[in-house]
Amino acid sequence: MLRVALFGSGRIGQVHARSIAAHPDAELAWICDPVQPAAEALAARHGGRVTAEPDEVFADPALDAVVIASPTPTHVDLLGRAAAAGKPVLCEKPIDLDLARIDRCWDDIAALQPFVMMGFNRRFDPTFTQLRQRVAAGEIGTFRALRITSRDPEPPPTAYLAASGGIFRDMTIHDFDLARFFLGEVTEVHAFASDDGNPVIAEARDAHQAMVLLRGANGALCTITNSRSCTFGYDQRVEAFGDNGMLEAANQSASSVRAYGTRGAETADPYLRFFVERYREAYLAEFDEFVRAVRENRPPSPDFADGRAALVLAEAALESVSTGRSVTVPAGPRPETEAPLANGAAR
Repeated sequence: MLRVALFGSGRIGQVHARSIAAHPDAELAWICDPVQPAAEALAARHGGRVTAEPDEVFADPALDAVVIASPTPTHVDLLGRAAAAGKPVLCEKPIDLDLARIDRCWDDIAALQPFVMMGFNRRFDPTFTQLRQRVAAGEIGTFRALRITSRDPEPPPTAYLAASGGIFRDMTIHDFDLARFFLGEVTEVHAFASDDGNPVIAEARDAHQAMVLLRGANGALCTITNSRSCTFGYDQRVEAFGDNGMLEAANQSASSVRAYGTRGAETADPYLRFFVERYREAYLAEFDEFVRAVRENRPPSPDFADGRAALVLAEAALESVSTGRSVTVPAGPRPETEAPLANGAAR
């Protein structure tokens, strides 16, 4: 039984706590959060000892692994502590909002050969996984273009916006990783953004809408469409286009029943409310892969380098919005752990 410490008991921490508690080969041993009432409430549901002190967690000789779901500014410190203690880590995105700090973190821990898996859960969504496998099998021939649509049902709270690092680092970063999952290395970024006249978002110097065009090293193109709000729900779609056809992962509802009558044709239930519901299976599969990789003593994927690469694309998007130009993406300082899909060929 893998004894796991969870850092953070907020919304994403609660998601990870459920995944840990549901896994047959894992136990939630610790919940560490300075907000003790939240941690205690989570422990009451899923078990685990509660503390506000990371030192107490890392002093536990029976600790096997760590999940970091605390606020972004704490990630680098906790990653360093976990690496020094020799504990495998599943870390939520982003590693940090500062690329230089990310690189210093890696310089500090690289010699320890740390096990760091990044929390890009969309790679583990069953529909997206199937879509990618079918592209890799050559079903649509030469892979030419990817279209990712990701719109939230409503904007985040004002306090969250102020600390999020902006739409590209906070929201689009998931889409950047998903694009890399299909395209591999991205060589060029062109981005547009607008606050849509929303005073709260404008004050936070953030964007309400964003569109990004990416060029992959393999020649494939990708468009990403984001919005901080969407009146018809959580809009999550992916489309892969090739010479021989197209594959689409559509939005999901609680039921596939369609109604036909005087008020409309093919009337359906609303889309699943938000990421907790829409990506429930993805989070479970992500944690299962983490456990399997730890047990099998193999490198995780996505890893630290993938976390860095996604932030590089976010920074390139910010530069593109600022300058109005396309931005060439420099090659990463560390090799990729997984080859891209090339011309629809299976591997």
